[in-house]
Amino acid sequence: MLNRLLSHDTPRSRLLAVLLLALLLALAFAPFLFPGVKALNVAAKVLVFTVLVASFDLLLGYTGIVSFAHTMFFGIGAYGIAIATTRLGPTWGALALGLAASLGLSLLLALAVGLFSLRVRAIFFAMITLAVASAFQTLASQLSDFTGGEDGLTFKVPELLSPSFEWADEPFLGVSLDGRLICYYLLFVAALALVLALLRIVNSPFGRVLQAIRENEFRAEAIGYRVVLYRTVSSILSALFACAAGALLAIWLRYNGPDTSLAFEIMLDVLLIVVIGGMGTVYGAAIGSALFLVAQSYLQDLLRLGSEASAGWPWLSALLSPDRWLLWLGLLFVLSVYYFPTGVVGRLRARRRA
Repeated sequence: MLNRLLSHDTPRSRLLAVLLLALLLALAFAPFLFPGVKALNVAAKVLVFTVLVASFDLLLGYTGIVSFAHTMFFGIGAYGIAIATTRLGPTWGALALGLAASLGLSLLLALAVGLFSLRVRAIFFAMITLAVASAFQTLASQLSDFTGGEDGLTFKVPELLSPSFEWADEPFLGVSLDGRLICYYLLFVAALALVLALLRIVNSPFGRVLQAIRENEFRAEAIGYRVVLYRTVSSILSALFACAAGALLAIWLRYNGPDTSLAFEIMLDVLLIVVIGGMGTVYGAAIGSALFLVAQSYLQDLLRLGSEASAGWPWLSALLSPDRWLLWLGLLFVLSVYYFPTGVVGRLRARRRA
C-alpha cells in the first residue's frame, strides 16, 4: 500500500527512509513538539518550499530545463489569494476563485513562455525567463491599485483559519486549539497531497520521457517523442504546482507583497535547496527545504550563543557574531556541495548501492 502511495519510488536507502519518516513526523506534530510562533512559521515554510522546490525540480532535475521564472508563478498564486480576499472578503468562495484565477493565469503564461522560448538554446531560454520574471515583479510593484504596490496586501482569511477563532477553551498539550492550528494542518495535508501527486507524475511514463529528454534530447526526438510538447507540458505542470505553493504561503501569512513571493532571492534559495537535497529526486526537495530553512532561521541564534560563550576570546567571539550568519550559511553550503555533490538523497542512494 505504501509502495503504491509513493508511486513505487521508494527511498532505496534505509537511512534516507528514516530521515524522511522523521521529517514527516516532525512536520505532522510540529505544533506540539516545537511550541512557539517562530517554530510553527518555520515548519509552515518547510511545507510550502517543499512543494515549490519539488515543482522546480520537475523542470531542472527531471527535464533539464533551467528557468528563472519559477517564482513568478509562485507570486501569481500568492497574489491570486490576496487580491480575491481583499476584493471579495474573507470567504471560502474568494479563496477558491483566487486559486482558480491564479492557476488559469499561470497555465496561460507557462504555455506562452513554453511555446515561444523552449525552441531556443538552454542559456537563451534561461535569460528569457529571467527577463519575464523581472518584468512581472516590476509590474506587480507598479499596479498598486490591485497589488498594493511595494507595501503589498494584508487580508483576512475565513474565520475557521483565523488565529482569533478558538474551537476549544482548554489548550491540548500546551497548544491553543485555534484557527492557526487548523490553518497549519490545512497546509500540511495540501503539501503532502501535492508532493505525492508530483511523485506520481515523475514515475509515470510521462516522467520517464522527461528523463529521456534530459539525458539526450536529440535521441528522444529521433525515436519519435515530440520534445517541445513534452517540455511545454512539463513547464505548465511545474508552474501550476508553484502557483499552488504560493497560494498556501499567502493563506498562512495573510499577507503578500513583491518581496514575499516574487523576490529573486527566493529563486536563489530554491536553486540552493535543489542542489543540497539532490536534483531529480522529489525527496530531495523535502530534505533540502528542511535543512536550508532550519539553518536560515536558527543559525543566528546558535551563533549568538557561541559568541556569548566565547566572550573570553575576542577574535572567536567576533567570528561567531550573529551578523556573520550569511558567511557561515555560505560555508555550510560549500561544504554540503563538496561532501554531497549529488545532494543528500543522491549520496545516500549511492552509498546504499555501493
